[in-house]
Amino acid sequence: MMSRSITRWTGRVAALLVLAFGLSACGINAIPTQDEQVKAAWSEVLNQYQRRADLIPNLVNTVKGYAKQEQTVLREVIEARAHATQMTLPADILSNPQAFHQFEQNQAAISGALGRLLAVSEAYPDLKSNQNFLVLQSQLEGTENRIAVARKDYIDAVQTYNTMLRTIPTRWIAAIFYPDAKPRETFTISEKAQQAPEVKF
Repeated sequence: MMSRSITRWTGRVAALLVLAFGLSACGINAIPTQDEQVKAAWSEVLNQYQRRADLIPNLVNTVKGYAKQEQTVLREVIEARAHATQMTLPADILSNPQAFHQFEQNQAAISGALGRLLAVSEAYPDLKSNQNFLVLQSQLEGTENRIAVARKDYIDAVQTYNTMLRTIPTRWIAAIFYPDAKPRETFTISEKAQQAPEVKF
């Protein structure tokens, strides 16, 4: 009697171990792992956009000192920055097409305004030789490159995650174990808008 219950118990433990091994082998942990990678990549995108937003006030003040007549362009940059930094990002922004698109538009507005500001600066030789301006130009150029890299990393992570949610067997695993898992949004702005503004002086 005792040996039969031990055998039954051992059989159940073995079955659970086989089931656990089977689930881990078929990728049950791949979905949350990839979801965390998407979140990390998104955090880096936000970090680089914030870095750019932090450079703008100094850049505007430097340009203002040399190009006071360019108030319209300066105002556009300030307003675009304010609009982007004041946007409250909802918790579901990565799976919310409207909020994600609004975020994209706000960042594209900053890129466009910065591009116009930098184009205007060409008309002011004293500004182009100002040491503070040169430092800001270098920092902005580096930040734009980091933004491009961060966006690419985010797009790659989203592509992998979304593919997992649409392909078998991870699609089935998601339906059973992660029913709240939703495809993530990715950047869809035009190629021109995705290019870093020209910052050569």
